[in-house]
Amino acid sequence: MSKPIIGVTTGGRSEGYIQSRHYDAFFSVPAPYVDAVRRAGGIPLLLPPGEHAWEPILPMLDGVIITGGTDIDPAEYGGDCGNPHVLPTDGERDQSELTLARRLLDEREKPLLCICRGLQVLNVAAGGTLHEHIPDIRDEDIHRNEAGLWAMQEVHVEADSLIAEVMGLTTLHTSSGHHQAVKDVAAGLRVVALATDGIIEALELPGHPWLIAVQWHPEVTAASDPSQQALFDALVAKARQGKRDLVLG
Repeated sequence: MSKPIIGVTTGGRSEGYIQSRHYDAFFSVPAPYVDAVRRAGGIPLLLPPGEHAWEPILPMLDGVIITGGTDIDPAEYGGDCGNPHVLPTDGERDQSELTLARRLLDEREKPLLCICRGLQVLNVAAGGTLHEHIPDIRDEDIHRNEAGLWAMQEVHVEADSLIAEVMGLTTLHTSSGHHQAVKDVAAGLRVVALATDGIIEALELPGHPWLIAVQWHPEVTAASDPSQQALFDALVAKARQGKRDLVLG
């Protein structure tokens, strides 16, 4: 049987992952996402923003990862559009990923892993809201280092969650780099992990065959931390099972 194909959303055309003298806009994704999918035995297929009719594309995919990136426009969740700490938004990416998330939530078939911004996309797509800037609601920001880059933080996971089953742990040490967080949890989603300051770190959807959304970045440490790689391994394994069931069915 062929390897499962995992759709991986990319950054928006102006998010600045790449610098070039020849072009000023790119659709790209950090390599660790691709590496983690390949280690798990999947074939990553990059999904650039701009698609709104996902119906022709989804049948080609066996699983999906909604990746991290810039902030969602607060207008999408009735937030504070005037907050000076909101990073430059990408309306094309917002619309594309929100549409994708809603389609996958309605379908409830393909395994879905949402990472950082991806968790926020999932929550907003389902009707939830966000805190625009964690330092506005917490005296100490443990989710980024002083330069606004990666910080290692402790996360506590519910023992009966899918994450705990997949990762084999209920206390995690995660690579974090976010300044926004879930505020109001969308109806139907379950909070399954918290940081030590009470910020929501993971969501799941009871009744969905396989959906995990994490606020940290497992791809950053997956090459050296088997518990983080396990998220990608389990996604690809579920995608492979779905592919097999489709053939046998």
